[in-house]
Amino acid sequence: MKKSLTLFLLLTSFTLLFAQAKNKNPKVNYEFTSVDLNGNEISSEIYSKNTITMINIWGTFCGPCIREMPDLAKLSEANKDKGLEIIGIPIDVSDATGRLLPRAKKSADSIIAQTGVTYKNVVPNHQMLSGFLRDVIAVPTSIFIDKNGNQIGEIYMGSRSQKDWQLIIDKLLKSQSN
Repeated sequence: MKKSLTLFLLLTSFTLLFAQAKNKNPKVNYEFTSVDLNGNEISSEIYSKNTITMINIWGTFCGPCIREMPDLAKLSEANKDKGLEIIGIPIDVSDATGRLLPRAKKSADSIIAQTGVTYKNVVPNHQMLSGFLRDVIAVPTSIFIDKNGNQIGEIYMGSRSQKDWQLIIDKLLKSQSN
């Protein structure tokens, strides 16, 4: 019994140790080249044009995602002159290979029109799905990227109010002006 308990504690300790080491400095590559829902080419070069870029990963099936989109649209307009750009990624408009799914695209287009969103929405391709989107476990998930393509702040899971997002955006914009 003692041997089993000791072995269990050792394995648990090693597992926790390796899990912490893995997450200490995750360097995720947020580079991409794709198209938006209108078929226009878009790439991660967009980051260099902004102080910060907010990537909002959402799903057409996700009520909280859809409910926060009008607030994100307002934030996008209100913060453009401060150096913020928001891009959406509707995670379910393509299959695992990155092939566009027409029915899902039509649903995304309808949601975007209904919510007043004017910011770009990117079709996730295979490069993105097997790269930085691979570890997304919930929607909405939002990530902030600096002009050099590096993640700043934390990864935000779940929806937020316009006021709460504004506080986060202000803090991150301030961190980039130092």
